[in-house]
Amino acid sequence: MIANLFRAARPQTGRRERGRIRRGQNNLAGYLFIAPWLIGFFAFTFIPIAASLVLAFTNYNILSPTPHWIGLKNFERMFSYDPRYWTSVKQTFYFAFTSVPLKLAFALALAMLMTAPRRLAGVYRASYYLPSIVGANVAVAVMWRQIFGTDGVVNAGLATLGLPAHTSWLGNPATAIWTVIALAVWEFGSPMLIFLAGLKQIPAELYEAAAIDGAGMLARFMRVTLPLLSPIIFFNFIVQMIFGFTVFTSAFIISNGTGSPLDTLLFYPLYLYQKGFRDLEMGYAAAMAWVLLVVIALLTALIFKSSRYWVFYAQEEA
Repeated sequence: MIANLFRAARPQTGRRERGRIRRGQNNLAGYLFIAPWLIGFFAFTFIPIAASLVLAFTNYNILSPTPHWIGLKNFERMFSYDPRYWTSVKQTFYFAFTSVPLKLAFALALAMLMTAPRRLAGVYRASYYLPSIVGANVAVAVMWRQIFGTDGVVNAGLATLGLPAHTSWLGNPATAIWTVIALAVWEFGSPMLIFLAGLKQIPAELYEAAAIDGAGMLARFMRVTLPLLSPIIFFNFIVQMIFGFTVFTSAFIISNGTGSPLDTLLFYPLYLYQKGFRDLEMGYAAAMAWVLLVVIALLTALIFKSSRYWVFYAQEEA
């Protein structure tokens, strides 16, 4: 009887072992397939991030063979002895909190226009999305610099209207930052399409019921559109705010890498670049990068925390 029990247990044990081997082979195949991504992630993302955290506490200047540990002196210098650092912080906050609301408002307005049925709607959407595809790359920034130059298209248009046409838009501290803000707002295509998708999910019956109750266009927008679109606004706001704090190419090209005039275009990423690659103070630049990461993380957390007061979710209401 005992021998029969052993013989009955052997096939079951063999099946378990074969199952483990098969699962191990499947796991190995999966790891082999994702190995290129894992190698790229660790080689070009994780290890550089970890190295930058270590360099933030050193005075490494690229040319020296080894970094020297200096503790918190980079952060002390940043917060207490570097006035240009605080200028870059102020200009970056000004840019982000000005360009992002303008871009989202413009994108929402166009998305609402695109919801109405019309001929060639796909062509309009594609053409409006084109600026986001092109983005703030070097060619677009160079074009923008020419447009707002003294002999550019903007001054030429003003001349045809009989207005003063010799304004130095890029050389005037009062207007230089607005040229970069205009470029950021011009890249409205991506949030516009996201708004358009959200608007199409709002039931038309709600608008009809509001109209029957006597709600005008503004009331329907405030009482129906905005509450039901608030999750989309929340998403777009976070994404565009992160982009706003990391703007670099447009400011670098338009100001020729200096942040001029009078540091009005000295955004935080541009100043970080100057410290790391122009002044070769890589340790100080790494410290600046980690401060930027912490600020963006805290700001994102604050937006998430505040969302409970202004973001409406139909599922939760139900």
